[in-house]
Amino acid sequence: MQLRKLLTAGVAAVAGLSLLAGAASADSRITLKSAKSTSSYYVMMVQLAEMLKDASGGDILPTVEESQGSVQNVKELRVRPGNFFFTTPPSLLAAAREGRKPFEGESFDTARTLFVMPFVTIHFVVREDSGISSLADLAGKQFIAGGKGSFCERRTKAILDALQLTDKIDLVDVELDAAGPAMRNAKIDGYSTCSSHPTPGLVELATTTPVELLSLTETERQTVIELDPLSGPLTIDAGTYKGQDDAVSTVGVPVGGYGTVGMDEEVAYFLTKTFWEWKDRLAGENPWWNGVTVDLLDQMGAPLHPGARRYYEEQGIELPDALL
Repeated sequence: MQLRKLLTAGVAAVAGLSLLAGAASADSRITLKSAKSTSSYYVMMVQLAEMLKDASGGDILPTVEESQGSVQNVKELRVRPGNFFFTTPPSLLAAAREGRKPFEGESFDTARTLFVMPFVTIHFVVREDSGISSLADLAGKQFIAGGKGSFCERRTKAILDALQLTDKIDLVDVELDAAGPAMRNAKIDGYSTCSSHPTPGLVELATTTPVELLSLTETERQTVIELDPLSGPLTIDAGTYKGQDDAVSTVGVPVGGYGTVGMDEEVAYFLTKTFWEWKDRLAGENPWWNGVTVDLLDQMGAPLHPGARRYYEEQGIELPDALL
């Protein structure tokens, strides 16, 4: 399946699920909340919606919704009834549970784990003509640190803080949608984006504008990993993006696929079961699914939904106490 087809497959993917027998009901509707339409996570949600369509047979109605990112997804936990599926790094769920920034004054713990999603890849992107070849070279440059108010912005600023670079860089506080046009028009020197690679927005930008991806040194990478014990080293292979001749050393952040306490148990069971049974097929369309394994469940940071737990127990999968 081509990336363009996935991106245009649409906001509404109508599908069915014989498990729920018959005409569509409130229990057969599911909202899949993703990220910006230029992100890999939006493509993933379209894939999952099409998976439900092909695997079911008539009773589930999945709808893919674009979002501003993981912070918005988690905040909607409090207001979304029924079958709401979303993605987020586990660290944001911990912040919401403890009422920490950006969830001050609204502590809640209603997310329930279904399965593992591909890791977030932290990308530091600069114009090829910017003269920047390292993170230290960002000093004095104009740089968009992820989308305004997003997880990516928070993570980018935390990285720059840890490397003592924040006060040296001219940070531009705008939505990530502005990064591509600003790069093409030489209004900024670079930006960060946080999505599984290859991320569609950067694929598109690299076809029209010469860009480079910055590698972290081993010392920088170790400093960044210490910010979050669940983070880990990650490499973007050479040739992932147009003009990228060398492998890029960066870091990845775990991401989970979650429902809520209000999700129907049969829907959670079917979604979890179908995902793992179809994972290899999904990976044949987009390789970012290859890194998803059951043993990463212990990083998800929220109890299992009863429907998902039933599937894992049927499969004889040993579950960590933190998920029960």
